[in-house]
Amino acid sequence: MIKHMQGRMAVAVLLAGMAGAAFGVPDHAGFGAGKGSQQTQLGPRPFYLVADMDEGRLKDRLASCAKGPFASSKFSIGHRGAALQFPEHTKESYEAAARMGAGIIECDVTFTKDTELVCRHSQCDLHTTTDILATPLAEKCSQSFVPAEYDPVTGELLQPAQAKCCTSDITLAEFRTLQGKMDGANPAATTVAEYLAGTPNWRTDLYSARGTLMTHAESIALIDGLGADFTPELKAPGVAMPFDSDGDGVGDYSQQDYARQLIDEYRVAGIKASRVWPQSFSRGDVQYWIEHDPAFGQQAVFLDDADSPADLPDAAELAGYAAAGIRIVAPPLWALLALDGQGDMVPSQYALDARAAGLDIITWTLERSWPLATGGGWYYQTVTDAIDNDGDMLTALDVLARDVGVLGVFSDWPATVTYYANCMNLR
Repeated sequence: MIKHMQGRMAVAVLLAGMAGAAFGVPDHAGFGAGKGSQQTQLGPRPFYLVADMDEGRLKDRLASCAKGPFASSKFSIGHRGAALQFPEHTKESYEAAARMGAGIIECDVTFTKDTELVCRHSQCDLHTTTDILATPLAEKCSQSFVPAEYDPVTGELLQPAQAKCCTSDITLAEFRTLQGKMDGANPAATTVAEYLAGTPNWRTDLYSARGTLMTHAESIALIDGLGADFTPELKAPGVAMPFDSDGDGVGDYSQQDYARQLIDEYRVAGIKASRVWPQSFSRGDVQYWIEHDPAFGQQAVFLDDADSPADLPDAAELAGYAAAGIRIVAPPLWALLALDGQGDMVPSQYALDARAAGLDIITWTLERSWPLATGGGWYYQTVTDAIDNDGDMLTALDVLARDVGVLGVFSDWPATVTYYANCMNLR
């Protein structure tokens, strides 16, 4: 997941610009407005969220922007495209993200059996994000479908349904025959059809009839044509590295080959390094780019995979990142938020330490949680007591932008972040 830059576009209206300045929203120099060839269309959700906010100055400020104009912003990053409602990492998802004003769009990058780069969130997620189990290619999966097992007397679920299908199980030509679907699986399934019908109930299958899978190179061409910039994430391999690509029993495709290939595909496409924010959860990948490809490495993003506050790096570790040449970190949004003595959201100690170390910050992922009436779940774990309605995500977003000073925010529904960025005249 993960995170990047900002930008706003046209100077909204004089009043909006004055109000943004008065509100104290920082100007993030160096992250200009997206060039956006698409007309920005936000749809109803941002307006619903503003209406759902608690009464106060922030709600009034955001409500005052309802008539726009709205334009693409690099503060708004399409996480897997627009994955709240479109099958992730598909042509349709990327196009939806661009239409909602995402100035940067993510392709999570993994590789096929013949070491071609493709866009998937995980090397081994084809069983939950595509129709592979319903095709003859299911025979090539690392683990074929195993139905759920129940106690014959009590009906108790003893073993959930299982499968494991990886991009490295199939060739690129085979990958191209698959159809993307909304990510999800039904653990109680006894048939493949039941297993594939596992979309969470706060998402939708309305737009899943088409799910055009993409290679990394194809995503570059598409996103460039949509007027957006790029944040490819090099995914952790689901196989041993070096990978044996030709089946001779000897590994011939190293982690360094993988990291280099990702960057090379931007060079081949003629994309300037200034438009690319390569990211990885592996510090080794980030350091490789910094040391071996500094043009792209200077915008490399080190993703933080902490699962709870106890796992977060301390001030000394963050200072060590900066000393090693890392310029941008990207933790989950909960890592940047805390509650003060009055129960209001404020920057966390991690956020303060990262800024003190001279690091820029991107964060993930807005609009990835279910409805927030019950506290927002994992993504809001440090501020649960301040979360009781969907509008609270805009309060969290405001703290991230105004008080933490993040460069950008990943979102499963980029229109939400685009609305905020335009209203606050972020650059």
